[in-house]
Amino acid sequence: MSRDILSAAESIPSSCLHRIFRAAERREVESGAEVVKLHVGDPYFNPSDDVADAFVDAVRRGDTKYTGVEGLGELREAVVDKLRTDNEVDSAVSRLLITPGSCQGLAALLQTLAEPGAEILIPELHWPVHLQQALLAGFRPVLYPLGPGLRPDPEVIAAAATERTRVLLVNSPANPTGVVLDQGELRTLLDLARGRGWHVISDEAYEHFLYDSEHTSVASLERDVPPAERIVHSVFSFSKSFAMTGYRLGYVALADDRAADVMKVVQEANIIGTSTPVQYAGIAALNSRAESTAVNRKKVQHNRDVILSPLVEAGLLRELPAGGWYAMLDVARTGLDAETFATRLLESKGVAVVPGEGFAMRPDADDRGRVRSHDYAPWARHLVRVAFCVDPTSLETGVTRLLEFVDECGDGANVAAG
Repeated sequence: MSRDILSAAESIPSSCLHRIFRAAERREVESGAEVVKLHVGDPYFNPSDDVADAFVDAVRRGDTKYTGVEGLGELREAVVDKLRTDNEVDSAVSRLLITPGSCQGLAALLQTLAEPGAEILIPELHWPVHLQQALLAGFRPVLYPLGPGLRPDPEVIAAAATERTRVLLVNSPANPTGVVLDQGELRTLLDLARGRGWHVISDEAYEHFLYDSEHTSVASLERDVPPAERIVHSVFSFSKSFAMTGYRLGYVALADDRAADVMKVVQEANIIGTSTPVQYAGIAALNSRAESTAVNRKKVQHNRDVILSPLVEAGLLRELPAGGWYAMLDVARTGLDAETFATRLLESKGVAVVPGEGFAMRPDADDRGRVRSHDYAPWARHLVRVAFCVDPTSLETGVTRLLEFVDECGDGANVAAG
């Protein structure tokens, strides 16, 4: 094949998340010392015993054959019940697809909604995978600035849109900011999208991790709208709520049957089906969700309330995040950009964090989704992301070492100035 032919995938830069993941692994191998991993959203707690038992039981009784591409009927029915009772979302088995993780569900959903030349609205500070997935699906991403407190401003979003806009991406609680949108804000965004004829993709992976308020699912705001007129497609995960990260299980509640039928075709081409034993584990997780999700939230909230507070006191964190598993720190006082800060922190203190620039990449993509060039929003050059879902002892160690490193940077700057 000619080297002059560049695929869309080949033009997309690797995520900052994977770069730091590999760097942390390399540091452990080379130093022989364990790295304090504050760079990845993998919880220190495990799924409840009934989840593992359901998985093993399915394997032992031979429930290891294919299910339909849309997923196991029993699990889909349980999810529809969960959406109705917990999220006030009016879904149906015909509009519900089980996926091997919410990440794959998002990718398939974007492929379902993509059309040549279409644009998708994504906030300037975003989860890098959202951007990669949009590009791979063929969308041209349009990044809009966030307002005060890193919250979306409907007027700014409307100004950024064009006649080619087809999708508005909403992520609450947000990764990486921890911002939680209230019902009024979500309704305003939904009204804007409906008035402009857009689809809405609602990524609700952190639905059970709100610390000062209750979660609102965007689709609950259109439950009285006939399904054929709905525009919200919701994506959920078992990874966070039930600590099932390695199981790879999620689901997508499509707005209408037409979109669901299209996504079934996408999944036929992509996955054939989700792991059957894992789906039985998902049923068990839903059966005990009230207790397990509350316990897991309390564990992460303890980390947030107790262990992150010194970062606020040190002026590195404006306020404790309202939701999710992450906090964005501003390390400008060290005089280091985020990339240098993260590299030196890993080398000198054995603590891994993610440079914030990677959450603010700005690609210049052509009409076919190929990235011609990219840069990063300059205001993000001093931001780093910290995951606080990790073991409390590790988190406390990591925060202590990070604060020590910040002080050392300050001392060095003072000596140099003197």
